[in-house]
Amino acid sequence: MASIKTASKAEGGAEKFLVAPIIVLILAQMGTSGDNGALGLANQQLVDVLGATTPDIQLANMVYSLMAGAFMVAGGLVGTIIGFRKSFRIGVAMCAAGELVMALAPSMAVFIWGGRVLVGFGASFMIPAVLGLVPFIYHGKNRLVAFGCIGAASGLSAFLPLGLGIVMEASGFRVTFGVVAAYFAVVFLASLALPSFEKPEGKLHFDWLGCGIASAGLFLILVGLSRISAWGLVAPFADAPFTVFGISPALPMVCAGLVLLAILVPVEKRIEDKYGIALIPHSFLATPQVRAGLVANAVTFFFMGIQAILLSPYLQLVAGWSPVLMGVMALAVGIPTFLFALGVPKLLPNANPRTIIQAGYGVMALSFVPMGLALHGSEAGPLMWVGLVIAGAGAGLVSAEASSIVALAVNERDAAQSGGIQATMRNVGQAIGVAAIGAVLLFGITANINTAMEKNPAVTPAVREAVAERNITLMGDAQFEQTIADIPMDDTCREALVSINSDARVESTRTSFTVSAVLVLLGLVSTRWITIFRKQEEPVSDVVAGEQALELTQLAEDVA
Repeated sequence: MASIKTASKAEGGAEKFLVAPIIVLILAQMGTSGDNGALGLANQQLVDVLGATTPDIQLANMVYSLMAGAFMVAGGLVGTIIGFRKSFRIGVAMCAAGELVMALAPSMAVFIWGGRVLVGFGASFMIPAVLGLVPFIYHGKNRLVAFGCIGAASGLSAFLPLGLGIVMEASGFRVTFGVVAAYFAVVFLASLALPSFEKPEGKLHFDWLGCGIASAGLFLILVGLSRISAWGLVAPFADAPFTVFGISPALPMVCAGLVLLAILVPVEKRIEDKYGIALIPHSFLATPQVRAGLVANAVTFFFMGIQAILLSPYLQLVAGWSPVLMGVMALAVGIPTFLFALGVPKLLPNANPRTIIQAGYGVMALSFVPMGLALHGSEAGPLMWVGLVIAGAGAGLVSAEASSIVALAVNERDAAQSGGIQATMRNVGQAIGVAAIGAVLLFGITANINTAMEKNPAVTPAVREAVAERNITLMGDAQFEQTIADIPMDDTCREALVSINSDARVESTRTSFTVSAVLVLLGLVSTRWITIFRKQEEPVSDVVAGEQALELTQLAEDVA
Protein backbone atom coordinates (compact mmCIF):
# COMPACT_ATOMS: atom_id res chain seq x y z
CA MET A 1 0.00 0.00 0.00
CA ALA A 2 1.36 3.40 -1.01
CA SER A 3 2.42 5.79 1.71
CA ILE A 4 0.35 8.78 2.76
CA LYS A 5 1.98 12.18 2.76
CA THR A 6 0.27 14.30 5.39
CA ALA A 7 1.17 17.28 7.52
CA SER A 8 3.95 16.33 9.87
CA LYS A 9 3.54 16.70 13.62
CA ALA A 10 5.32 19.32 15.61
CA GLU A 11 5.96 19.13 19.31
CA GLY A 12 2.77 18.99 21.35
CA GLY A 13 0.79 17.20 18.66
CA ALA A 14 0.13 20.25 16.44
CA GLU A 15 0.40 19.89 12.69
CA LYS A 16 3.00 21.88 10.82
CA PHE A 17 1.55 24.04 8.09
CA LEU A 18 2.66 22.68 4.70
CA VAL A 19 3.82 25.69 2.68
CA ALA A 20 4.63 24.14 -0.71
CA PRO A 21 1.11 22.79 -1.47
CA ILE A 22 -0.64 26.07 -0.65
CA ILE A 23 1.77 27.97 -2.89
CA VAL A 24 0.88 25.65 -5.78
CA LEU A 25 -2.84 26.13 -5.16
CA ILE A 26 -2.48 29.92 -4.90
CA LEU A 27 -0.53 30.05 -8.17
CA ALA A 28 -3.26 28.04 -9.89
CA GLN A 29 -5.98 30.32 -8.52
CA MET A 30 -4.04 33.38 -9.70
CA GLY A 31 -3.51 31.86 -13.14
CA THR A 32 -7.16 32.18 -14.13
CA SER A 33 -7.11 35.85 -13.14
CA GLY A 34 -3.96 36.31 -15.20
CA ASP A 35 -5.69 34.77 -18.20
CA ASN A 36 -8.67 37.11 -17.93
CA GLY A 37 -6.39 40.06 -17.32
CA ALA A 38 -4.37 39.26 -20.44
CA LEU A 39 -7.55 39.13 -22.51
CA GLY A 40 -8.64 42.54 -21.20
CA LEU A 41 -5.27 44.02 -22.13
CA ALA A 42 -5.25 42.41 -25.59
CA ASN A 43 -8.50 43.93 -26.92
CA GLN A 44 -6.91 46.47 -29.23
CA GLN A 45 -4.29 44.04 -30.56
CA LEU A 46 -6.94 41.41 -31.28
CA VAL A 47 -8.70 44.03 -33.40
CA ASP A 48 -5.49 45.04 -35.20
CA VAL A 49 -3.96 41.56 -35.73
CA LEU A 50 -6.90 39.15 -35.93
CA GLY A 51 -9.56 41.58 -37.12
CA ALA A 52 -11.71 41.10 -34.01
CA THR A 53 -14.97 42.98 -33.70
CA THR A 54 -16.57 44.16 -30.47
CA PRO A 55 -18.98 41.17 -30.47
CA ASP A 56 -15.96 38.86 -30.96
CA ILE A 57 -14.27 40.29 -27.88
CA GLN A 58 -17.48 40.09 -25.85
CA LEU A 59 -17.88 36.46 -26.95
CA ALA A 60 -14.28 35.67 -26.01
CA ASN A 61 -14.98 36.95 -22.50
CA MET A 62 -18.32 35.18 -22.23
CA VAL A 63 -17.20 31.76 -23.52
CA TYR A 64 -14.74 31.29 -20.68
CA SER A 65 -17.32 32.20 -18.02
CA LEU A 66 -19.94 29.96 -19.60
CA MET A 67 -17.63 26.96 -19.88
CA ALA A 68 -16.26 27.36 -16.37
CA GLY A 69 -19.61 28.16 -14.77
CA ALA A 70 -21.51 25.34 -16.48
CA PHE A 71 -19.01 22.57 -15.79
CA MET A 72 -17.41 23.45 -12.43
CA VAL A 73 -19.98 21.48 -10.44
CA ALA A 74 -19.18 18.47 -12.60
CA GLY A 75 -15.48 19.20 -12.02
CA GLY A 76 -16.01 18.74 -8.29
CA LEU A 77 -17.55 15.31 -8.87
CA VAL A 78 -14.77 14.30 -11.27
CA GLY A 79 -12.19 15.20 -8.62
CA THR A 80 -13.97 13.05 -6.05
CA ILE A 81 -13.95 10.06 -8.40
CA ILE A 82 -10.53 10.23 -10.05
CA GLY A 83 -8.73 12.14 -7.29
CA PHE A 84 -8.36 15.89 -6.86
CA ARG A 85 -4.63 15.85 -7.50
CA LYS A 86 -5.18 14.18 -10.87
CA SER A 87 -8.11 16.45 -11.82
CA PHE A 88 -6.01 19.46 -10.77
CA ARG A 89 -3.19 18.46 -13.11
CA ILE A 90 -5.61 17.74 -15.96
CA GLY A 91 -7.12 21.21 -15.53
CA VAL A 92 -3.75 22.95 -15.40
CA ALA A 93 -2.58 21.12 -18.52
CA MET A 94 -5.74 22.12 -20.40
CA CYS A 95 -5.28 25.75 -19.34
CA ALA A 96 -1.67 25.71 -20.58
CA ALA A 97 -2.79 24.20 -23.90
CA GLY A 98 -5.56 26.79 -24.26
CA GLU A 99 -3.15 29.68 -23.65
CA LEU A 100 -0.80 28.26 -26.28
CA VAL A 101 -3.66 27.99 -28.80
CA MET A 102 -4.52 31.66 -28.19
CA ALA A 103 -0.87 32.66 -28.61
CA LEU A 104 -0.70 30.92 -31.99
CA ALA A 105 -4.29 31.53 -33.17
CA PRO A 106 -4.52 32.54 -36.85
CA SER A 107 -8.08 33.83 -36.46
CA MET A 108 -10.61 34.88 -33.84
CA ALA A 109 -12.56 31.66 -34.45
CA VAL A 110 -9.55 29.59 -33.33
CA PHE A 111 -8.84 32.05 -30.52
CA ILE A 112 -12.38 31.75 -29.12
CA TRP A 113 -13.50 28.20 -29.90
CA GLY A 114 -10.07 26.67 -29.45
CA GLY A 115 -8.18 28.66 -26.82
CA ARG A 116 -10.97 30.18 -24.72
CA VAL A 117 -12.98 26.94 -24.62
CA LEU A 118 -9.92 24.95 -23.54
CA VAL A 119 -9.05 27.40 -20.77
CA GLY A 120 -12.66 27.54 -19.53
CA PHE A 121 -12.95 23.76 -19.53
CA GLY A 122 -9.57 23.44 -17.82
CA ALA A 123 -10.65 25.87 -15.11
CA SER A 124 -13.72 23.70 -14.46
CA PHE A 125 -11.31 20.91 -13.43
CA MET A 126 -8.62 23.02 -11.78
CA ILE A 127 -10.58 25.44 -9.54
CA PRO A 128 -12.79 22.80 -7.85
CA ALA A 129 -9.63 20.79 -7.24
CA VAL A 130 -7.97 23.81 -5.60
CA LEU A 131 -10.82 24.03 -3.09
CA GLY A 132 -11.17 20.24 -2.90
CA LEU A 133 -7.55 19.56 -1.99
CA VAL A 134 -7.53 21.88 1.03
CA PRO A 135 -9.73 19.66 3.30
CA PHE A 136 -7.51 16.65 2.57
CA ILE A 137 -4.15 18.37 3.03
CA TYR A 138 -4.93 20.66 5.97
CA HIS A 139 -6.79 20.10 9.23
CA GLY A 140 -7.95 22.16 12.18
CA LYS A 141 -6.66 25.73 12.26
CA ASN A 142 -4.29 24.99 9.39
CA ARG A 143 -7.32 24.40 7.18
CA LEU A 144 -8.70 27.81 8.12
CA VAL A 145 -5.39 29.46 7.24
CA ALA A 146 -5.26 27.52 3.95
CA PHE A 147 -8.75 28.66 2.93
CA GLY A 148 -7.73 32.20 3.86
CA CYS A 149 -4.71 31.89 1.57
CA ILE A 150 -6.96 30.78 -1.30
CA GLY A 151 -9.22 33.77 -0.66
CA ALA A 152 -6.17 36.02 -0.56
CA ALA A 153 -5.12 34.76 -4.00
CA SER A 154 -7.74 37.01 -5.60
CA GLY A 155 -5.97 39.95 -3.97
CA LEU A 156 -2.55 38.82 -5.17
CA SER A 157 -3.97 38.50 -8.68
CA ALA A 158 -4.21 42.29 -8.81
CA PHE A 159 -0.45 42.42 -9.39
CA LEU A 160 -0.66 40.40 -12.61
CA PRO A 161 -2.21 43.03 -14.94
CA LEU A 162 0.72 45.37 -14.35
CA GLY A 163 3.31 42.77 -15.38
CA LEU A 164 1.26 41.44 -18.27
CA GLY A 165 0.63 44.99 -19.46
CA ILE A 166 4.38 45.58 -19.74
CA VAL A 167 4.81 42.35 -21.73
CA MET A 168 1.83 43.21 -23.93
CA GLU A 169 3.14 46.68 -24.72
CA ALA A 170 6.66 45.43 -25.43
CA SER A 171 5.97 42.19 -27.33
CA GLY A 172 2.29 41.90 -28.29
CA PHE A 173 -0.55 39.57 -27.37
CA ARG A 174 1.05 36.39 -28.77
CA VAL A 175 4.06 36.61 -26.46
CA THR A 176 1.80 37.59 -23.56
CA PHE A 177 -0.42 34.53 -23.92
CA GLY A 178 2.73 32.47 -24.43
CA VAL A 179 3.99 33.75 -21.07
CA VAL A 180 0.68 32.75 -19.44
CA ALA A 181 0.99 29.29 -21.06
CA ALA A 182 4.49 28.96 -19.58
CA TYR A 183 3.09 30.06 -16.22
CA PHE A 184 0.58 27.19 -16.24
CA ALA A 185 3.32 24.78 -17.33
CA VAL A 186 5.33 25.80 -14.26
CA VAL A 187 2.25 25.25 -12.07
CA PHE A 188 1.86 21.79 -13.61
CA LEU A 189 5.44 20.89 -12.69
CA ALA A 190 5.03 22.39 -9.23
CA SER A 191 1.98 20.19 -8.66
CA LEU A 192 4.44 17.37 -7.96
CA ALA A 193 4.71 19.00 -4.52
CA LEU A 194 1.08 18.18 -3.73
CA PRO A 195 0.73 15.31 -1.23
CA SER A 196 -0.37 11.93 -2.58
CA PHE A 197 -3.22 9.90 -1.12
CA GLU A 198 -4.29 6.29 -0.97
CA LYS A 199 -6.51 4.92 -3.72
CA PRO A 200 -9.99 3.69 -2.83
CA GLU A 201 -10.68 0.07 -3.62
CA GLY A 202 -14.18 0.58 -5.04
CA LYS A 203 -15.36 2.27 -8.22
CA LEU A 204 -17.51 5.36 -7.79
CA HIS A 205 -20.44 6.14 -10.09
CA PHE A 206 -20.23 9.21 -12.34
CA ASP A 207 -23.52 11.11 -12.43
CA TRP A 208 -23.93 11.68 -16.18
CA LEU A 209 -27.61 12.61 -15.94
CA GLY A 210 -27.04 15.14 -13.18
CA CYS A 211 -24.08 16.68 -15.02
CA GLY A 212 -26.16 17.10 -18.17
CA ILE A 213 -29.10 18.74 -16.38
CA ALA A 214 -26.88 20.97 -14.21
CA SER A 215 -24.69 22.09 -17.10
CA ALA A 216 -27.69 22.94 -19.29
CA GLY A 217 -29.44 24.78 -16.46
CA LEU A 218 -26.38 26.78 -15.44
CA PHE A 219 -25.58 27.58 -19.08
CA LEU A 220 -29.07 29.03 -19.63
CA ILE A 221 -28.97 31.03 -16.40
CA LEU A 222 -25.52 32.48 -17.03
CA VAL A 223 -26.28 33.38 -20.67
CA GLY A 224 -29.61 34.94 -19.75
CA LEU A 225 -28.19 37.00 -16.87
CA SER A 226 -25.11 38.17 -18.74
CA ARG A 227 -27.10 39.30 -21.81
CA ILE A 228 -29.87 41.32 -20.15
CA SER A 229 -28.07 44.59 -20.82
CA ALA A 230 -27.49 43.61 -24.47
CA TRP A 231 -30.79 41.88 -25.30
CA GLY A 232 -33.14 43.79 -23.00
CA LEU A 233 -35.02 42.87 -19.83
CA VAL A 234 -38.54 42.62 -21.30
CA ALA A 235 -38.70 44.67 -24.49
CA PRO A 236 -36.13 43.20 -26.92
CA PHE A 237 -33.22 45.35 -28.05
CA ALA A 238 -31.92 45.36 -31.62
CA ASP A 239 -29.08 42.98 -30.64
CA ALA A 240 -31.45 40.28 -29.37
CA PRO A 241 -30.94 37.18 -31.59
CA PHE A 242 -34.59 36.13 -31.27
CA THR A 243 -37.67 36.80 -29.18
CA VAL A 244 -39.91 34.60 -27.02
CA PHE A 245 -43.55 35.57 -27.47
CA GLY A 246 -42.38 39.04 -28.40
CA ILE A 247 -40.10 39.63 -25.38
CA SER A 248 -36.35 39.51 -24.90
CA PRO A 249 -34.98 35.94 -24.60
CA ALA A 250 -32.87 36.83 -21.54
CA LEU A 251 -35.45 36.26 -18.77
CA PRO A 252 -37.03 33.18 -20.43
CA MET A 253 -33.56 31.60 -20.59
CA VAL A 254 -33.01 32.32 -16.88
CA CYS A 255 -36.43 30.84 -16.05
CA ALA A 256 -35.75 27.74 -18.16
CA GLY A 257 -32.43 27.26 -16.38
CA LEU A 258 -34.08 27.58 -12.96
CA VAL A 259 -36.67 24.97 -13.96
CA LEU A 260 -33.89 22.55 -14.93
CA LEU A 261 -32.12 23.11 -11.60
CA ALA A 262 -35.41 22.52 -9.77
CA ILE A 263 -35.79 19.22 -11.64
CA LEU A 264 -32.20 18.39 -10.70
CA VAL A 265 -32.95 18.33 -6.94
CA PRO A 266 -35.14 15.16 -6.84
CA VAL A 267 -33.02 13.54 -9.56
CA GLU A 268 -29.88 13.96 -7.45
CA LYS A 269 -31.61 12.62 -4.33
CA ARG A 270 -32.50 9.38 -6.14
CA ILE A 271 -29.01 9.03 -7.63
CA GLU A 272 -27.33 9.53 -4.25
CA ASP A 273 -29.67 7.01 -2.60
CA LYS A 274 -28.85 4.47 -5.31
CA TYR A 275 -25.09 4.94 -5.78
CA GLY A 276 -23.98 6.73 -2.61
CA ILE A 277 -22.53 9.64 -4.59
CA ALA A 278 -24.11 12.36 -6.73
CA LEU A 279 -23.22 15.56 -8.53
CA ILE A 280 -24.85 17.60 -5.76
CA PRO A 281 -24.86 15.70 -2.45
CA HIS A 282 -28.02 16.09 -0.41
CA SER A 283 -25.97 17.64 2.40
CA PHE A 284 -25.38 20.72 0.20
CA LEU A 285 -29.12 21.38 0.01
CA ALA A 286 -30.14 20.15 3.45
CA THR A 287 -27.47 22.02 5.44
CA PRO A 288 -28.30 25.72 5.95
CA GLN A 289 -24.68 26.63 6.69
CA VAL A 290 -23.58 25.30 3.30
CA ARG A 291 -26.12 27.60 1.67
CA ALA A 292 -24.72 30.50 3.71
CA GLY A 293 -21.22 29.67 2.47
CA LEU A 294 -22.41 29.55 -1.14
CA VAL A 295 -24.09 32.94 -0.73
CA ALA A 296 -20.81 34.32 0.67
CA ASN A 297 -18.92 33.03 -2.37
CA ALA A 298 -21.48 34.64 -4.68
CA VAL A 299 -21.45 38.00 -2.87
CA THR A 300 -17.65 38.26 -3.05
CA PHE A 301 -17.65 37.82 -6.81
CA PHE A 302 -20.79 39.96 -7.17
CA PHE A 303 -18.49 42.94 -6.61
CA MET A 304 -16.27 41.73 -9.47
CA GLY A 305 -19.34 41.79 -11.72
CA ILE A 306 -20.00 45.39 -10.63
CA GLN A 307 -16.38 46.25 -11.35
CA ALA A 308 -16.61 44.76 -14.85
CA ILE A 309 -19.93 46.33 -15.90
CA LEU A 310 -19.83 49.66 -14.06
CA LEU A 311 -16.67 50.68 -12.23
CA SER A 312 -13.98 49.96 -14.82
CA PRO A 313 -15.99 51.31 -17.80
CA TYR A 314 -16.84 54.50 -15.89
CA LEU A 315 -13.27 55.16 -14.85
CA GLN A 316 -11.90 54.49 -18.34
CA LEU A 317 -14.61 55.85 -20.64
CA VAL A 318 -15.83 58.77 -18.54
CA ALA A 319 -13.07 59.74 -16.11
CA GLY A 320 -10.34 58.92 -18.64
CA TRP A 321 -8.18 56.77 -16.37
CA SER A 322 -5.16 55.27 -18.15
CA PRO A 323 -4.40 51.52 -18.24
CA VAL A 324 -1.63 52.07 -15.69
CA LEU A 325 -4.02 53.87 -13.37
CA MET A 326 -6.51 51.04 -13.83
CA GLY A 327 -3.76 48.65 -12.77
CA VAL A 328 -3.23 50.72 -9.64
CA MET A 329 -7.00 50.59 -9.08
CA ALA A 330 -6.82 46.79 -9.13
CA LEU A 331 -4.11 46.97 -6.47
CA ALA A 332 -6.24 49.31 -4.35
CA VAL A 333 -8.85 46.56 -4.17
CA GLY A 334 -6.50 43.58 -4.25
CA ILE A 335 -4.05 44.49 -1.49
CA PRO A 336 -6.66 44.87 1.29
CA THR A 337 -8.42 41.75 0.00
CA PHE A 338 -5.17 39.84 0.39
CA LEU A 339 -4.36 41.28 3.81
CA PHE A 340 -7.78 40.60 5.34
CA ALA A 341 -8.35 37.20 3.69
CA LEU A 342 -5.00 35.98 5.00
CA GLY A 343 -4.78 38.01 8.20
CA VAL A 344 -8.15 37.09 9.74
CA PRO A 345 -7.57 33.30 9.92
CA LYS A 346 -3.95 33.81 10.95
CA LEU A 347 -4.46 36.46 13.63
CA LEU A 348 -8.03 35.60 14.71
CA PRO A 349 -8.22 31.80 14.36
CA ASN A 350 -10.97 31.49 17.00
CA ALA A 351 -13.13 34.36 15.72
CA ASN A 352 -16.81 33.68 15.14
CA PRO A 353 -17.13 33.16 11.35
CA ARG A 354 -20.67 34.53 11.37
CA THR A 355 -19.42 37.81 12.83
CA ILE A 356 -16.57 38.03 10.32
CA ILE A 357 -18.86 37.50 7.34
CA GLN A 358 -21.46 39.94 8.69
CA ALA A 359 -18.71 42.54 9.10
CA GLY A 360 -17.54 41.82 5.56
CA TYR A 361 -20.98 42.41 4.10
CA GLY A 362 -21.32 45.65 6.04
CA VAL A 363 -17.91 46.91 4.94
CA MET A 364 -18.57 46.02 1.29
CA ALA A 365 -21.89 47.88 1.36
CA LEU A 366 -20.24 50.88 3.04
CA SER A 367 -17.65 51.11 0.24
CA PHE A 368 -20.29 52.27 -2.25
CA VAL A 369 -20.89 55.50 -0.26
CA PRO A 370 -17.49 57.14 -0.97
CA MET A 371 -17.56 55.73 -4.51
CA GLY A 372 -20.85 57.50 -5.20
CA LEU A 373 -19.71 60.73 -3.55
CA ALA A 374 -16.53 60.69 -5.69
CA LEU A 375 -18.47 61.20 -8.92
CA HIS A 376 -18.64 64.75 -10.27
CA GLY A 377 -19.42 65.30 -13.95
CA SER A 378 -16.65 63.55 -15.87
CA GLU A 379 -14.36 63.15 -12.89
CA ALA A 380 -13.80 60.60 -10.14
CA GLY A 381 -12.45 62.31 -7.05
CA PRO A 382 -10.07 61.03 -4.34
CA LEU A 383 -12.96 59.42 -2.45
CA MET A 384 -13.02 56.76 -5.17
CA TRP A 385 -9.73 55.40 -3.81
CA VAL A 386 -11.20 55.30 -0.32
CA GLY A 387 -14.16 53.29 -1.61
CA LEU A 388 -11.92 50.86 -3.49
CA VAL A 389 -9.79 50.14 -0.42
CA ILE A 390 -12.89 49.64 1.75
CA ALA A 391 -14.40 47.30 -0.86
CA GLY A 392 -11.23 45.23 -0.89
CA ALA A 393 -11.27 44.97 2.90
CA GLY A 394 -14.89 43.76 2.84
CA ALA A 395 -14.17 41.21 0.14
CA GLY A 396 -11.19 39.96 2.14
CA LEU A 397 -13.26 39.51 5.28
CA VAL A 398 -15.88 37.45 3.45
CA SER A 399 -13.26 35.45 1.52
CA ALA A 400 -11.51 34.54 4.76
CA GLU A 401 -14.51 32.49 5.92
CA ALA A 402 -16.65 31.66 2.85
CA SER A 403 -15.10 28.29 2.01
CA SER A 404 -14.26 27.40 5.60
CA ILE A 405 -17.86 27.48 6.84
CA VAL A 406 -18.86 25.07 4.07
CA ALA A 407 -16.14 22.62 5.10
CA LEU A 408 -17.19 22.91 8.74
CA ALA A 409 -20.78 21.93 8.00
CA VAL A 410 -20.37 18.68 6.03
CA ASN A 411 -18.33 15.50 6.04
CA GLU A 412 -14.83 15.44 4.54
CA ARG A 413 -15.78 13.98 1.16
CA ASP A 414 -18.62 16.43 0.63
CA ALA A 415 -16.39 19.29 1.81
CA ALA A 416 -13.86 18.40 -0.87
CA GLN A 417 -16.51 17.94 -3.55
CA SER A 418 -18.06 21.31 -2.65
CA GLY A 419 -15.26 23.09 -4.49
CA GLY A 420 -17.18 22.73 -7.74
CA ILE A 421 -20.40 24.28 -6.50
CA GLN A 422 -18.51 27.00 -4.61
CA ALA A 423 -16.67 27.96 -7.80
CA THR A 424 -19.95 27.89 -9.72
CA MET A 425 -21.56 30.24 -7.21
CA ARG A 426 -18.70 32.65 -7.80
CA ASN A 427 -19.54 32.71 -11.50
CA VAL A 428 -23.24 33.06 -10.73
CA GLY A 429 -22.52 35.93 -8.32
CA GLN A 430 -20.44 37.70 -10.93
CA ALA A 431 -23.14 37.16 -13.57
CA ILE A 432 -25.78 38.59 -11.23
CA GLY A 433 -23.58 41.63 -10.67
CA VAL A 434 -23.23 42.18 -14.42
CA ALA A 435 -26.93 41.60 -15.07
CA ALA A 436 -28.52 43.47 -12.16
CA ILE A 437 -26.23 46.49 -12.09
CA GLY A 438 -25.93 46.60 -15.87
CA ALA A 439 -29.72 46.74 -16.17
CA VAL A 440 -30.07 49.41 -13.46
CA LEU A 441 -27.37 51.50 -15.13
CA LEU A 442 -28.66 51.14 -18.69
CA PHE A 443 -32.33 51.72 -17.95
CA GLY A 444 -31.48 54.46 -15.44
CA ILE A 445 -29.46 56.46 -17.97
CA THR A 446 -32.21 56.17 -20.57
CA ALA A 447 -34.98 57.13 -18.15
CA ASN A 448 -33.02 60.04 -16.67
CA ILE A 449 -32.15 61.45 -20.09
CA ASN A 450 -35.76 61.21 -21.32
CA THR A 451 -37.10 62.87 -18.17
CA ALA A 452 -34.53 65.67 -18.29
CA MET A 453 -35.15 66.35 -22.00
CA GLU A 454 -38.88 66.79 -21.38
CA LYS A 455 -38.16 69.39 -18.69
CA ASN A 456 -35.53 71.32 -20.67
CA PRO A 457 -37.02 73.94 -23.07
CA ALA A 458 -33.78 74.04 -25.10
CA VAL A 459 -34.45 70.49 -26.38
CA THR A 460 -37.06 70.52 -29.14
CA PRO A 461 -39.61 67.69 -29.51
CA ALA A 462 -37.95 66.55 -32.77
CA VAL A 463 -34.54 66.31 -31.13
CA ARG A 464 -36.05 64.62 -28.08
CA GLU A 465 -37.62 61.96 -30.26
CA ALA A 466 -34.41 61.39 -32.24
CA VAL A 467 -32.26 61.07 -29.09
CA ALA A 468 -34.76 58.67 -27.50
CA GLU A 469 -34.21 56.30 -30.43
CA ARG A 470 -30.45 56.15 -29.86
CA ASN A 471 -28.75 53.50 -27.71
CA ILE A 472 -27.28 55.70 -24.99
CA THR A 473 -25.10 53.66 -22.65
CA LEU A 474 -22.36 54.60 -20.20
CA MET A 475 -20.10 56.90 -22.25
CA GLY A 476 -18.00 60.02 -21.97
CA ASP A 477 -18.99 63.44 -23.28
CA ALA A 478 -17.01 63.09 -26.53
CA GLN A 479 -18.55 59.71 -27.36
CA PHE A 480 -22.02 61.04 -26.55
CA GLU A 481 -21.51 63.97 -28.91
CA GLN A 482 -20.49 61.53 -31.65
CA THR A 483 -23.64 59.47 -30.99
CA ILE A 484 -25.91 62.50 -31.56
CA ALA A 485 -23.72 64.22 -34.18
CA ASP A 486 -26.08 63.53 -37.11
CA ILE A 487 -29.19 64.91 -35.38
CA PRO A 488 -29.96 68.46 -36.60
CA MET A 489 -29.87 70.92 -33.65
CA ASP A 490 -28.33 74.22 -32.62
CA ASP A 491 -25.37 74.65 -30.30
CA THR A 492 -27.55 75.55 -27.32
CA CYS A 493 -29.49 72.31 -27.68
CA ARG A 494 -26.30 70.29 -28.10
CA GLU A 495 -24.74 71.79 -24.97
CA ALA A 496 -27.93 71.10 -23.05
CA LEU A 497 -27.91 67.44 -24.15
CA VAL A 498 -24.27 66.98 -23.14
CA SER A 499 -25.08 68.38 -19.71
CA ILE A 500 -28.20 66.21 -19.47
CA ASN A 501 -26.20 63.06 -20.31
CA SER A 502 -23.53 63.97 -17.76
CA ASP A 503 -26.07 64.43 -14.99
CA ALA A 504 -27.97 61.27 -16.00
CA ARG A 505 -24.74 59.29 -16.03
CA VAL A 506 -23.75 60.35 -12.52
CA GLU A 507 -27.25 59.89 -11.11
CA SER A 508 -27.63 56.42 -12.66
CA THR A 509 -24.21 55.33 -11.44
CA ARG A 510 -25.02 56.47 -7.92
CA THR A 511 -28.33 54.61 -8.11
CA SER A 512 -26.43 51.52 -9.25
CA PHE A 513 -24.10 51.84 -6.27
CA THR A 514 -27.12 52.10 -3.94
CA VAL A 515 -28.71 48.99 -5.44
CA SER A 516 -25.37 47.19 -5.13
CA ALA A 517 -25.15 48.04 -1.43
CA VAL A 518 -28.69 46.78 -0.84
CA LEU A 519 -28.01 43.50 -2.66
CA VAL A 520 -24.83 42.95 -0.64
CA LEU A 521 -26.66 43.62 2.62
CA LEU A 522 -29.30 41.05 1.66
CA GLY A 523 -26.54 38.51 2.21
CA LEU A 524 -26.89 39.22 5.94
CA VAL A 525 -30.13 37.22 5.91
CA SER A 526 -28.17 34.05 5.19
CA THR A 527 -25.72 34.55 8.07
CA ARG A 528 -28.29 33.30 10.61
CA TRP A 529 -27.68 29.84 9.11
CA ILE A 530 -24.05 29.87 10.28
CA THR A 531 -24.26 27.87 13.49
CA ILE A 532 -21.23 25.53 13.42
CA PHE A 533 -18.12 27.27 14.68
CA ARG A 534 -14.52 26.21 15.08
CA LYS A 535 -13.47 24.59 18.31
CA GLN A 536 -10.03 24.19 19.84
CA GLU A 537 -8.88 20.77 18.72
CA GLU A 538 -7.32 18.33 21.13
CA PRO A 539 -4.00 16.77 20.16
CA VAL A 540 -4.27 13.29 18.74
CA SER A 541 -1.71 10.56 18.56
CA ASP A 542 0.25 9.88 15.41
CA VAL A 543 -1.48 6.49 15.09
CA VAL A 544 -4.96 8.01 15.28
CA ALA A 545 -3.96 10.82 12.94
CA GLY A 546 -2.66 8.30 10.42
CA GLU A 547 -5.82 6.22 10.64
CA GLN A 548 -7.97 9.33 10.13
CA ALA A 549 -5.90 10.43 7.18
CA LEU A 550 -6.14 6.98 5.60
CA GLU A 551 -9.92 6.95 6.02
CA LEU A 552 -10.27 10.38 4.41
CA THR A 553 -7.90 9.82 1.54
CA GLN A 554 -9.48 6.52 0.59
CA LEU A 555 -12.63 8.46 -0.19
CA ALA A 556 -10.98 10.91 -2.52
CA GLU A 557 -8.13 9.72 -4.69
CA ASP A 558 -7.58 7.73 -7.89
CA VAL A 559 -9.75 4.70 -8.61
CA ALA A 560 -7.70 1.51 -8.33
